[in-house]
This record gives sequence, structure tokens and C-alpha cells, in this order.
Amino acid sequence: MNTPSQNCEIRAVHSDDLKALTAIEQRCFEGDRITPRQWRYMLTRSHADILVCQDSLGLAGYVLVLYNRATSVARLYSIAVETRTRGSGIARRLVQAAETAAWNRGRAYMRLEVRRDNNASLGLFEGLGYRRFGVLDDYYEDHMQAIRFEKMLHPDLKPELALMPYYEQTLEFTCGPSALMMAMKALRPETTLDRTLELRLWREATTIFMTSGHGGCGPFGLALAAFHRGFQVEIYVNDESVPMLDTVRSEEKKEVMRLVHAEMLAEIESLGVAVHYKNLPLDEMQQRFRAGAIPLVLISSWRIYAKMSPHWVVVSGYDEHFVYVNDPYVDYDEGECVTDSINIAIPRGEFTRMSRYGRAGLQAVVLVTGAETDANRELLHA
Repeated sequence: MNTPSQNCEIRAVHSDDLKALTAIEQRCFEGDRITPRQWRYMLTRSHADILVCQDSLGLAGYVLVLYNRATSVARLYSIAVETRTRGSGIARRLVQAAETAAWNRGRAYMRLEVRRDNNASLGLFEGLGYRRFGVLDDYYEDHMQAIRFEKMLHPDLKPELALMPYYEQTLEFTCGPSALMMAMKALRPETTLDRTLELRLWREATTIFMTSGHGGCGPFGLALAAFHRGFQVEIYVNDESVPMLDTVRSEEKKEVMRLVHAEMLAEIESLGVAVHYKNLPLDEMQQRFRAGAIPLVLISSWRIYAKMSPHWVVVSGYDEHFVYVNDPYVDYDEGECVTDSINIAIPRGEFTRMSRYGRAGLQAVVLVTGAETDANRELLHA
């Protein structure tokens, strides 16, 4: 005899399913519901999958998966099953279908959140091989905690990951200091991460390159800020000119940038900080990571966030297929949370493509290690 689960067809969503999806949402959840307007948006997104389960009575459930543009992490954003078919295995089938869809899109990891008091869902995902990797306090409308789950969608993925702490940038222009703070904390666990340090590092490291608003931080400023705190640093840039000068139209701003850069460069030379005017190949970067250096890498945020701006991330690990990064930016507008920015898996080829910025294709990496040099030891203890 066929069960409801066996008689339920799993398929991609249709535009005329909107009314049924809204009804399922109303019946299955008391709060944190997806609104009809949000459903219409999801239905037109190229970086989302909605799979539904249809039986003889209509839609019996759905699963919604979101994708970041350039990373290999999929997020199972929501799943719901009608009361009449619960216990029949439909939820398991929907999750497995979602995993297949994510893998077919080139995603290697699935992540999700589950209410701490939802024992059925906790059991479902643990039974499907998901591991707990975090807790989010006050996550739902009623202030309930969320348990974070993750699953590798391919058995051969074995990343080398550093014990990298996470710090979220609090201002749009402090990605560089925030990335540096994570590296500092990883190398020296006694480091306190707070907004005071974030802003202090920004003041020290900014090179005032911008089209408007506050300035951002370049590789030379970040390297100096780390050096002055007792860390050993190396700089890799593929261009000897002033970084980001071509992004600014104002001649007055360009002159300020030239002066700031010249002063930083003179200090770097006087301190003996190594500057390599060449690209750092990904394989060599990985070797340096294995030897204890933490790379801060300048990327173009266009490939991830569709924004034309330079952005700093910190590398947290590697494997055969991916580079893993901690990104200090959390895209709340896309429904992300903090843990979506931790150990983001980016395909190695994609990482190489995004690690250049602007018409000149600027490539910049700052390697940070915990070993003091004679010069910064003297500065620290002067």
C-alpha cells in the first residue's frame, strides 16, 4: 500500500503556487512567516530554489534554499510540511531534494537554523548527518534561540581550517580593520575584539581612497597597524603605484592619497617590512598559511554582493576545491546571519578571479604572523 510520502511528487515551484505556499506558511508557523511579497520576490530570484511536494490534495510541503552569488554555501532557509502528511517522510525527501539541487548548483555545504525547542526538526537534521556548529541567541520573534547546522554535501571535502574567531564590522568602511582583528585574535587569543580597537585600527590604516564618504584601508596601512602591535607582516601588491588612485576623480583627494601613501611607504621601508611587488599565487598563499601566516586578502565585493567596492576578508582555511574565508560583512538584506559569514567556502578559481579590484586589477595580500621582529619588539617595549 502506498504511503502519502510515496504518492507525493517533489518538483520545482510554479508561479501559480504562491497562494498555496502562503496558506502553508500560515498553517505551519505562528511567527517569522514568509509574507506573500517575500514569496513573490523568491519566485523571481536566480539565486534561490523552491521545491514543493504535491499530492492528490494539493501542496503538502515546501523547502526554500538560498544561494550566495559566489560562495559554495547554500542555506536551507525554510521548510514546512502540512499536518496531514507529517510522519510520512516528506520532510526528509524535501531536504534530500534540496541537497541535490544545491550540489547541482556547485554548492558544497548546506547550512540552516532550527529553533531550540523544535525537537522534530532537530532530530530530522541530525538524522540526515547535519552537525551542530553554533547557537544564535534571541534569533526568532519570540526570542527563542536557534541552533546552527551544517552538512558537507560531498564526502571528499576535508578542509584545513584555522581556529579563526569572528568579528563583524560595525561600519561600512571598516572591513580591513575587522579582518585584521580576526587574524590578531587567532594568533594571540588574549586580544580583545571591540569597537574601540576597530576604529583605532581604521584611523591608523586608512589611506583615504574612496569615491565618496569615509576612506578605506589599504595593504600598507593594515600592515603598519599590525606591525605596531608586535606582529610580523609581509605585503604583496602587483602594482607599485598608489592603491585605488584611479577610483578617485578629485585631484585634491588624489594628492592627499599620494602624500599618505608616501608617508606609509617611507615608514615601512625604515622598519624593514617586506614588500613584494607581485601577485601571491594561491598555492603559495596556502603554503604560507600552513606555515602559520594568516592572509588578509583584498577582493572585489561585486562577485559576492554586487557592489562596486573593494573589500577585505581573512582566509580561514583551504582544501582541494575551496578557499575558506571569514567575511566581516553580514548581508542582512539577503536574510543572512553572522554564521553565514564564517568559513565561507569559495571555489578556488572563483577566489582567484575575485581577488582583484578595479580597472587596473589590483591584487593585494597582507600576511600576518605572530612572530615579533627586532624592530617591532623595540617599538612595543620603548
